[in-house]
Amino acid sequence: MVMVNNTLNVRDFLKLFDVISTQGTKVDSEYQFQGIRAWHDFDGYTCWLAYKDLTVTLLFHGKFSIDYEQDATFNEFYKSANALIK
Repeated sequence: MVMVNNTLNVRDFLKLFDVISTQGTKVDSEYQFQGIRAWHDFDGYTCWLAYKDLTVTLLFHGKFSIDYEQDATFNEFYKSANALIK
């Protein structure tokens, strides 16, 4: 299932990316913190956040998409993300 989410905006996701990359542990080219992984492409224009079967793709110019299999995963991610960025 792919959705464009109106409850978290691109600024929230970028803030979450910053939290994961500054407070998390780097493993190879990914950062990991509280079950969420964060990484970016070679030039930093595309970033990803992942949690279980959910992947958020952050694109240049403020666009993003969320791809996930289970609604429960999205709900867990949403709660975790909000807790980390507040």
